[in-house]
Amino acid sequence: MAAPQLLVLFGSQTGTAQDVSERLGREARRRRLGCRVQGLDSYPVANLIHEPLVIFVCATTGQGDPPDNMKNFWRFIFRKNLPSTALCQMDFAVLGLGDSSYAKFNFVAKKLHRRLLQLGGSALLPVCLGDDQHELGPDAAVDPWLRDLWGKVLGLCPPPPGLAEIPPGVPLPSKFSLRFLHEVPSAGSEGQQVAHPDSREPPSELHPFLAPMISNQRVTGPSHFQDVRLIEFDISGSAISFAAGDVVLIQPSNSAAHVQQFCQALGLDPDQLFTLQPREPDALLPTRLPQPCSVRHLVSQYLDITSVPRRSFFELLACLSPHELEQEKLLEFSSAQGQEELFEYCNRPRRTIVEVLCDFPHTAAAIPPDYLLDLIPAIRPRAFSIASSMLAHPSRLQILVAVVQFQTRLKEPRRGLCSSWLASLDPGQGPVRVPLWVRPGSLAFPEMPDVPVIMVGPGTGVAPFRAAIQERVAQDRTRNVLFFGCRWRDQDFYWKAEWQELEKRGCLTLVPAFSREQEQKVYVQHRLRERGKLVWELLDRQGAHFYLAGNAKSMPADVSEALVSIFQEEGGLCSSDATAYLARLQRTRRFQTETWA
Repeated sequence: MAAPQLLVLFGSQTGTAQDVSERLGREARRRRLGCRVQGLDSYPVANLIHEPLVIFVCATTGQGDPPDNMKNFWRFIFRKNLPSTALCQMDFAVLGLGDSSYAKFNFVAKKLHRRLLQLGGSALLPVCLGDDQHELGPDAAVDPWLRDLWGKVLGLCPPPPGLAEIPPGVPLPSKFSLRFLHEVPSAGSEGQQVAHPDSREPPSELHPFLAPMISNQRVTGPSHFQDVRLIEFDISGSAISFAAGDVVLIQPSNSAAHVQQFCQALGLDPDQLFTLQPREPDALLPTRLPQPCSVRHLVSQYLDITSVPRRSFFELLACLSPHELEQEKLLEFSSAQGQEELFEYCNRPRRTIVEVLCDFPHTAAAIPPDYLLDLIPAIRPRAFSIASSMLAHPSRLQILVAVVQFQTRLKEPRRGLCSSWLASLDPGQGPVRVPLWVRPGSLAFPEMPDVPVIMVGPGTGVAPFRAAIQERVAQDRTRNVLFFGCRWRDQDFYWKAEWQELEKRGCLTLVPAFSREQEQKVYVQHRLRERGKLVWELLDRQGAHFYLAGNAKSMPADVSEALVSIFQEEGGLCSSDATAYLARLQRTRRFQTETWA
């Protein structure tokens, strides 16, 4: 393989940008080009000045925010002291992944493209704007953009003479070789690398803390459509500390039933031990896999077998299939022309990897174990807003979890991996430990004790505000206003008694919105307008900070619209001034949001 010439850097929240980046890496290898693929925050950003050719692949999250794994890079690249010639030796291209139903569609990719130009970089192509809303998904924009990109790249880095492109039907070598062990090594070699109790280093993704689960309580009524859990962990001796607004990351596992189904489809013995060896000298072994490792550990703890497979999965599966009819269908699903059919088969009904493998039994049984890590992505940790304060609950950490379950045209209900796994754990039946670690969230609450806060948290979006209210009340900060929204006061009114007790003590102004208790649905934005006088008084006269958390779809836009309306009605501002007032609150961090899809 040629020396690395191309660098692909990705910022990914849900895995799509990483998947596209790995596709770029594979396409480079087919063209005999050296290529490194790395997450933006794992790349030493100061080295960018020496890179001749870089492709950036980045998603936009929430309300125009960069993904978590590029936040350090984002801060660095926007430093004001970087010279305008810093990247004058670099040719670059930016591929964005976004959703046009959000106001700041592909904001991160557009802003990064402009910044790289400001720093002297030369753009090979206009920024690519992949759109989840397109009927064919981001590929509708990505496919033609990549064709143009390779034309430009091969002009700059022609492949070595005499080496032809590797055809699409030929599988590339696997990243790792998987060697089965015939002798069983001594006990104790397998297990997760964890942060030990009483360690001075806070836990991390590489060394999570195995937190004992103390309680797992359903907090919605028995007749309510959704199962929501309040889960409490003991973090004594973990070196974990957190403040209101921080998030906990939890590493889930696959169910025993799915592990068994997968191993049967591929003809694997779950108890078989193996070691991994990288094929490329610069390839890193997955840090979460012990050496040696059992097939059961690999499948239960690492491979995301219940995720919905991406197009790249079908491309590789087609290369590996020995069965003519199955291969024909897999090739169709992986072609540009077959994307509509793939969407109907896979994305619309949310069909999982293990279900697809069961639909292609001859192909599944023939998959070489070496390709398992190329074929199936790793399970990603899930982030939850912390719903408690250390000042109120020392040595404890609480989360509010909506258990994801829904029906599609498939017989089996679709279930969220992490929420369903957490809901299945019962500390009443014996000790339960969950791998977790904490990182700062996007919400930061005011340090000045007399600054009021207005919090808008419908549904489980209220979780970070419970932490904030507990923290502020413990510090004698009583100017707290909470707009909470749910369906019914007797079914999903989380922490009702706690809020009412704080109201009695004069520590909280609670404004609930029960959407289904009257003919006309009432949401938090309607309650905001009703209390417009109070909102304007606190924001304009008393310097309040405004916070919003919850589902990212339409609620943030509805709340912003309600605020602009309040600024006009209560503040007497014209439409453009009211919009500018809101933008100023956002710019000065007096209006902060934490939203999720």
